Amino acid sequence: MDETALSLGTIDVSYLSTSADCSISRCKHSTEEWGECNSRPTLFRSATLRWKEALLSRKRPFVGRCCYVCTPQSRDNFFNSSIPSLGLRNVIYINETHTRYRGWLARRFCYVLFVQERDVHKGMFAKNLTENVLNSSRVQKAIVDEASEPSTPGTFVQADPKAVNKVKKKARKILQEMVANVSPALIRLTGWVLLKLFNSFFWNIQIHRGQIEMVKAATEMNLPLIFLPVHKSHIDYLLLTFILFCHNIKAPYIAAGNNLNIPIFSTLIRKLGGFFIRRKLDQNADGRKDFLYRALLYVHIEELLRQQQFLEIFLEGTRSRSGKTSGARAGLLSVVVDALFSNATPDVLIIPVGISYDRIIEGHYNSEQLGKPKKNESLWSIARGVFRMLRKNYGCVRVDFAQPFSLREYVNSQSQKPVPAPFSLEQALLPAILPSRPNDTVDEGAEASLPNSRDITSEPFRRELISNLAEHILFTADKSCAVMSTHIVACLLLYRHRQGTDLSRLVEDFFSMKEEVLARDFDLGFSGNSDDVVMHAIHLLGNCVNITNTSRNNEFFVTPSITIPAVFELNFYSNGILHVFIKEAVIACSLHAIQSRRYRNGTSGASPSLISQEHLVRKAASLCYLLSNEFSVSLPCQVIYQVCHESVERLIQYGILLVAEDDQEDVSPSLTEQQWNKKLPEPLSWRSDEEDEDSDFGEEQRDCYLKVSQSQEHQQYITFLQRLLGPLLEAYSSAVIFVHNFSGPVLESEYIQKLHRHLISRTERNVAVYAESATYSHVKNAVKVFKEIGVFKQTQQRKDTILELGTTFLPQSNRQKLLEFVMSFMVL
Repeated sequence: MDETALSLGTIDVSYLSTSADCSISRCKHSTEEWGECNSRPTLFRSATLRWKEALLSRKRPFVGRCCYVCTPQSRDNFFNSSIPSLGLRNVIYINETHTRYRGWLARRFCYVLFVQERDVHKGMFAKNLTENVLNSSRVQKAIVDEASEPSTPGTFVQADPKAVNKVKKKARKILQEMVANVSPALIRLTGWVLLKLFNSFFWNIQIHRGQIEMVKAATEMNLPLIFLPVHKSHIDYLLLTFILFCHNIKAPYIAAGNNLNIPIFSTLIRKLGGFFIRRKLDQNADGRKDFLYRALLYVHIEELLRQQQFLEIFLEGTRSRSGKTSGARAGLLSVVVDALFSNATPDVLIIPVGISYDRIIEGHYNSEQLGKPKKNESLWSIARGVFRMLRKNYGCVRVDFAQPFSLREYVNSQSQKPVPAPFSLEQALLPAILPSRPNDTVDEGAEASLPNSRDITSEPFRRELISNLAEHILFTADKSCAVMSTHIVACLLLYRHRQGTDLSRLVEDFFSMKEEVLARDFDLGFSGNSDDVVMHAIHLLGNCVNITNTSRNNEFFVTPSITIPAVFELNFYSNGILHVFIKEAVIACSLHAIQSRRYRNGTSGASPSLISQEHLVRKAASLCYLLSNEFSVSLPCQVIYQVCHESVERLIQYGILLVAEDDQEDVSPSLTEQQWNKKLPEPLSWRSDEEDEDSDFGEEQRDCYLKVSQSQEHQQYITFLQRLLGPLLEAYSSAVIFVHNFSGPVLESEYIQKLHRHLISRTERNVAVYAESATYSHVKNAVKVFKEIGVFKQTQQRKDTILELGTTFLPQSNRQKLLEFVMSFMVL
């Protein structure tokens, strides 16, 4: 089937096949062309797409719909059947048709006319913020408490008026840093400057018209909007404000870390709506919590919401150094939830935002992934960065706004759900790692008290609610992120053609993987003929990719660079597509774990070629728990076992897994599987909270047995999926080996540095299978998991964290079992 069968709507940019330097045309309203590909079926297409060929003539998938379980009413709001068909728009393409004027002069000054016609004025933004915050009862109480000197523990003497005035001056000084002073004139000027700059170093910035229409409809509700984007680059701060400005949507107040509070630049940020907050709220010299700063921050956010202002919050807290979405830091989100609880606003609309870059302006984060300390931002570093950007091109950018949903509806839906038993990562994983260990049981007293704990005033419920909300938002934002051309090329070079391949074969696999992405309802951030798009991606990846000319048919041979920085950089961009295949990769690695165990230990009562579907799902769930700090496979409202079950069913649909015949389904589970089932904690069940009573899923069903297809295409596809998780599994297994020689207690920061040096050393000595396993982010996440499952127990000494071996893993045999558990998933 040729490539032109794909019809993905309209787009504002297309790649030209006649360009020798991989340039992209500036035709803005052309129909998307994908070229033709008449070559042989390749790995991905032959492995999974034959069953879905009839669906490939559909339109571009529409991403970002809100959860039908937690927010069913919001799912029907702001959306109609015509929204997905509105197509894409290049925000930085502006001509006279975008203004009220026509003619030569309008064409010459279209940027100036465009920004002048944008609807932005002083009345849009908050008024008297500083005085309103200082005069609030909560801040007044915090000022008095700060001014009062404790005489004995728990008692305070009456505050001295001079001390109160001193603290008031301190509070006002804090607010001078915290409160933004938005300037409409500067927003217009910055809009004009960004139009010039973005056109100089980006090919295009694509948005979906339908998504913008949903955001515009949300603004008409007269409610505060909270934009929560993924954080990949410093440009994120300006990008969202610029897009909203171009569409006459009020600029949001942007929460920025105080590391950006540098002369001149900080003034510009404040004038554009940015306000600076501490990265750590507890910064008092005496170690006490800074209640004054907390009160000022809380009341400041409440006042913004009360005045129906929009906010932009980066839940990850910092830019992702791995290319994957980082874990949520829900501090500011908790303030928004508390403001809703205190009725500062009748409701808040939440909008997750996905952002994808062909290439980030920072280029890479190799320095930090190699363990070097992060350099502090300075005016000089910003100036150098701007000059560097002007000399390069960073390809395409795609921004996706997810469907807005009501925070109050989400809170109400959570309060009406049955409360599950408390369940930790230790309870989830230890029965799989140490099968002979007694089951962890949930305390009955705690279980009995749970039904009454769904009150919004309950602190445990509040914490659970905010944590789940943050995960919900990040999962939606991550799923909304479009896959870029550099993501696919980097992934293919690392995990399909690590030893190199002909350019023609790379193009074939690129086209097939592109179809795979669309077939899984993820969107693409590029268009054009596959040959040109691949060359465009190779050009952007720069020194990470080597191209040589072979004598055979004058063919080009493409290989990834093997230097550590180059591999780290390719891994960063490759992780941009990981969320598309992550569930299938988990199943593929779980298949290997079950098969390798059977081959080592023999089988009992089961054919070696048959795999229990129930066993496979549970094994996959345990791997998801192990790597829970690296990625998320499900929303908090979903049961992870059900998600894994659906992934297995999908592989059955693809034909990669085959259901055994009826006469083989009666084979009894092996002893190992029976033990595994017994060790699974009782609170976990197959039935999800949202299933209705008529659902067949929750009923007791007869386990079926599966076989792995032995066709070459399917085996190659499984190998590809297993390689995707290879770096993670190698990093974790190496970390477990390093624990064998643990001699504690030791500072956590010191231990992380030693472990990271160990992984880098393995890579430098060519011991590592995957050089990218040595990234600093993998080390931190591995140590975090080890603490959560009880490998380490931690104690606090002032500001330091001390690690020592947990009681469960003091025996060397248990550490060996942990190593065997992790290694079982890894294909060597």
